[in-house]
Amino acid sequence: MIFNSFDFLGFFIIVFLLYWFVGKKNNSIQNAILLVASYVFYGIAEWRMIPLLLAVTVIFYFLGLGIEKNQDSKKSDALKVAGVVLGVGILLYFKYFNFFIQSFADFFNMIGLHTNLHTFNIIMPLGVSYFTFKLISYVIEVNRGKMAACRNFVFFANFVSFFPTIMSGPIDRPNKFIPQLENKRTFNYSLSMEGFQQILWGLFKKVVIADNLGIYVNEIWSNYQTASSSSFIVAMILYLFQLYADFSGYSDMAIGVAKLLGFKVTPNFKYPFFTVNIAEFWRRWHMSLTTWVTDYIFTPLNVKFRNMDNWGLFLAILINMVIIGLWHGANWTYAVFGVYQALLYIPLIISGKMNKRQKIKTNKLGLPGFVDIMKMVGVFLLFALGTVIIRANDVPHAIDMFRTMFTNELFVMPLGTSPWNLFFIVGLLLFEWYQRDREFPLQFNEEFYQNKKAILLLIDIVLCFFITTLGDQGSNTFIYFQF
Repeated sequence: MIFNSFDFLGFFIIVFLLYWFVGKKNNSIQNAILLVASYVFYGIAEWRMIPLLLAVTVIFYFLGLGIEKNQDSKKSDALKVAGVVLGVGILLYFKYFNFFIQSFADFFNMIGLHTNLHTFNIIMPLGVSYFTFKLISYVIEVNRGKMAACRNFVFFANFVSFFPTIMSGPIDRPNKFIPQLENKRTFNYSLSMEGFQQILWGLFKKVVIADNLGIYVNEIWSNYQTASSSSFIVAMILYLFQLYADFSGYSDMAIGVAKLLGFKVTPNFKYPFFTVNIAEFWRRWHMSLTTWVTDYIFTPLNVKFRNMDNWGLFLAILINMVIIGLWHGANWTYAVFGVYQALLYIPLIISGKMNKRQKIKTNKLGLPGFVDIMKMVGVFLLFALGTVIIRANDVPHAIDMFRTMFTNELFVMPLGTSPWNLFFIVGLLLFEWYQRDREFPLQFNEEFYQNKKAILLLIDIVLCFFITTLGDQGSNTFIYFQF
């Protein structure tokens, strides 16, 4: 049951009505309705994994209580380590176990030692990459004394299973989300309108931009050996726009659904294409993941390696990026992607500009100057090259793709894509550029909602027109569901 489907629309209408009308006078009823809805939502997607979700929720609930009870003692640290090991272990077993077995088998076969190793039919729980990171951050934050352990099991279970975000994030932090469950929620018209606009904007990006770009990208990618190099390069560029529209579109819808229920969850994108170096790009791309990895992996490693100067900084970045890469999938291509991203940091490390945020200067029209545009294009193309690696089936396949990219009719006219695709890409970039100071482009203040409803209605009508005429609702799942 994906957001861009009529099944989800029917499900959410029922939840919305029960949540605000049955539970409006009692916070406990609201939270109970939300928990049941989350488990129903998850059960429809993969009912066999409900016992696992419930089991880890119970275990980490008691781990949090134990950590707080034994604060500032070795037992607290031991319980935290147990929680981290369990969370990582769940992720390794369900997502990477077969990958490790196959890698060992391939290695032994390569050196002439034949083995009887074989993979197993392991069902990977949907959202396991997301809810395990939530659970790990919870035990770490309680151990650090940054938050109290959650004593209400329904609150904690809702944090773990919150249905708008359990499938593909954003990855919420417990010290920001759980307090919202504790407070009584009343219907907020402005927040709800903002949520509705964000859902509509995300739906537009998904079904109009991403899905239509996917038609061209999939065609070229499937026939890359016979397609011209120029067409493949165009497909590579369009794939990054597709990936962005798909994932940021999902995030917008998830955040918007949460707002309709009275919650504010972690933002996931902040206009990453308007950045002039790779470090700033990653600070704005999949923000809930990058900040999680930065806080719990990169920062401790950076402190540990500080005596190694620039080499230590690069090593911390390398480990950080490889983990981010492998988090996305159990394939060596993701590890190579992480190494590639780390290498892009080297000029920033040498120049000492990694943590310096450069303000983009604008001209009289409010557009960036030529130098900044070239820097943004450069960052975009470097990241787009990396997407070829993660799109490939394996490393040899990626190498073959790169070889074909530069050896097969590079200077011929590429296969054309729909003019609508180009129109929407340019429109997306311009609209996001002029609204870049806002959390998302269709975010307006309360005064706007009250005094300029006609403009808002016009925007809604235009978006709905394109969604219904050029979108293909319900036929394409989200790319990031595979992660």
